[in-house]
Amino acid sequence: MNSIIDFINDLSIAGMQMEKPVKAILLFLTSFILAKFFDWCVTKILNRLTKKTTTKIDDKIIAILHRPVFYTILFIGFNLSIIILDASERILFISGGIFKTLTIIIWAFAGFQSMLELLKWYSYKTVSNNIIRRRTVPLFDNLGKVVIFIFASYFILISWEIDVTAWLASAGILGIVIAFGTKDTLSNLFAGIFIMADAPYKEGDYVNLDSGERGYIRSIGLRSTRIMTRDDIEITVPNSIIANSKIINESGGPSERERIRININVAYGSDVQLVKKTLLDIASNEKYVCKTPEPRVRFRSFMDSSLHFQLLCWIDEPAFRGRVIDQLNSDIYVSFKECGIEFPFPQRTVHISNWHAKPE
Repeated sequence: MNSIIDFINDLSIAGMQMEKPVKAILLFLTSFILAKFFDWCVTKILNRLTKKTTTKIDDKIIAILHRPVFYTILFIGFNLSIIILDASERILFISGGIFKTLTIIIWAFAGFQSMLELLKWYSYKTVSNNIIRRRTVPLFDNLGKVVIFIFASYFILISWEIDVTAWLASAGILGIVIAFGTKDTLSNLFAGIFIMADAPYKEGDYVNLDSGERGYIRSIGLRSTRIMTRDDIEITVPNSIIANSKIINESGGPSERERIRININVAYGSDVQLVKKTLLDIASNEKYVCKTPEPRVRFRSFMDSSLHFQLLCWIDEPAFRGRVIDQLNSDIYVSFKECGIEFPFPQRTVHISNWHAKPE
């Protein structure tokens, strides 16, 4: 950029007299063209190199970073254009601070996007003992954003010539004060980090809370976990509370498949084999019931007024649980009525002994 300024000044000396505003406009246009040209050259060269690779992550990174490069060159040209105008030191200081701040913010956002793309790409790689996995992506995403924000804030302060030495010296005392004043927030913060690292659940899992609510994990943040219930009501639970609670994760284990149990009581005298066959046929015809493992029926116990059976079958997702139980119960009632299998009702046999009143 300095060579461009020298070239413009040489033109003025050679006889092409130009006013300062004209020089500034010319430098502005030159910086815009140079930014476009440099962006085009770098993009073309890097795209040719990335075509030789088998992954798409490098193409995404180039698509994210080419815009900050363009604006960086453009802002440098803007700042030099203002310098040519011989503006006052105050204006030069303000304009320089603004351009530097905008450049830092643009690069910070590009860093956010690049980091997220890299985390997603690396988490899908099947590497043994891989620290970055799909379930830990939110953890590294949040930590990375915090680090980038701190560095961006630091360079923004420097761009405005603010001395951060005193700030860093008082950071220890300020940290102690903040720790006492925001102990609940810090507790939620560290609990969120431990939840993301330990991963007792992940986004999309169906969980049961101690309070009885059931729903899927909508998002896991550093401060709280959001759960969408079956009533389409979002519950926000602080991480410090949920980390110390008993959470039943229905989507946990090797797969989301889970077993449901239907308890059925039939009257004494019912055909046991007919009851079992009818229940198996009902479960086999239900589209949401898994074929493998096959449904099964167990004769559990003799009750006071009934025979207790249990239908066991599997479903692919916890979300199907409610509708499957509803459909199975409806089919059981209709099929038992057609087969003549009676549902029992409480019965008691009362024996009354002869009792005669004593004469007075």
